[in-house]
Amino acid sequence: MDFIEACRQLIAIDSTPTHGNRDIAKWVAAFCRQKGLHVEEQEEIVGDLLQVNVIARPVAERPDAEFLLQTHLDTVDPGPFSLWTETGANPFDAHIIEGKIHGLGAADVKLDFLCKLEAMAAFVNQKSWRLPPVLVGTFGEESGMQGALKLIRKNKIAAKMALIGEPSDLKVINAAKGYASVEIRVPFSDEEMHYRHEHNLRESTSTQSKLFRGKAAHSSTPHLGESAIAKMLEYLMMLPDSVNIMEMDGGNNFNTIPSHAFLEIDMVTQIKNPISKKVSNIYRAVKELELEFLDYKDNDFHPSTPTLNIGLIRTNEDDVQISGTCRIPPIISHEIYEGWMDRLRRVCEMNGASFRVNDYKKPFRTEVNSILVKGCLDELRAMGLSDRPITQASTNEASIFSRIGVECVCFGPGKREGNVHTTQEHVALEDLDKAIAFYKRVIERFCV
Repeated sequence: MDFIEACRQLIAIDSTPTHGNRDIAKWVAAFCRQKGLHVEEQEEIVGDLLQVNVIARPVAERPDAEFLLQTHLDTVDPGPFSLWTETGANPFDAHIIEGKIHGLGAADVKLDFLCKLEAMAAFVNQKSWRLPPVLVGTFGEESGMQGALKLIRKNKIAAKMALIGEPSDLKVINAAKGYASVEIRVPFSDEEMHYRHEHNLRESTSTQSKLFRGKAAHSSTPHLGESAIAKMLEYLMMLPDSVNIMEMDGGNNFNTIPSHAFLEIDMVTQIKNPISKKVSNIYRAVKELELEFLDYKDNDFHPSTPTLNIGLIRTNEDDVQISGTCRIPPIISHEIYEGWMDRLRRVCEMNGASFRVNDYKKPFRTEVNSILVKGCLDELRAMGLSDRPITQASTNEASIFSRIGVECVCFGPGKREGNVHTTQEHVALEDLDKAIAFYKRVIERFCV
């Protein structure tokens, strides 16, 4: 199988959060064995899904120290298929157009795994290693980086240095923001639930519905998107406090700027202290927090301040669920972060809502004068590529591995801004070739 066909087949495999990564893990494990690598499949049950970390080495046994080449195998949910115009309305059907391969995971980051595998395969007959490489495909990056955590907790690797797969436009990332994943649940009162039930049984209705459109982007770069949920909540705040919410729905996942939202309200109701007022109060507190973020700038990042995104709203039988993320640059102390979360928690509790931080990942920074960063920049310079390190507003597994003393940088083919977490996701074939060449140079420099 040639490289392009492997890219097509990998994109074709569904590894979204609801499907899990078992199918894609089995495929890449078999492909790694075909390339002559020793493969271990670490199976874990997460929720009701079987998830798999794939660990591939050129040596049979785990050494005392190794160089980690890591890429996550899962993707975000694709959203409405009809918006994938470059792939015939099918995000899993890779299309090559003008030297670029389009499809879900093309840049973030399925194909990066294949680039690392191609580089590793070039050294499969190497007899002696200074720092043996290990290639790992993890699960759950888009839902808390669970695969990386399981890898560490089960002591499956002995990494001293790591190259983390991340679409970086072939530039080295030496620092990234941390994040908090937050879930708020605003309950309906008994009176509201009774009213909504009675309403659903009527033949006629007095409700009004409104659709909101936005532009999808990664939650770490909100300035590149346009939040349909924010538009919906701004609209809700302009309505009388007495309106009753029948349905609120928006977004695909907590980690993406939502491109669509839907609101159904009933203006004719005598409900006291309706949920609409509580949701508006919470959103007002969110906006106040965003204003405070502007006072904290880390100029190594763009955007330079902390950011907040409400990526998902769902109406359940007894509550409205609101999920989102807060992105935190390294200059923010843990105490400041805790203060922000406590403030939101208090506002939620005052409005009868629950507040929970589902996940928290600290920011990371590897100094520019480190051996790993300097070595990677030297190799990029020799290839005629940019030798200036950059930072990243989003969070990835480097946050996990750096906490246990692994020296990390991030790198990968494909542009991030305006590309990942959108229906136009793509990567240039030329950049995939350059990534393979870079990984070969890194293995030769640090491992052989």
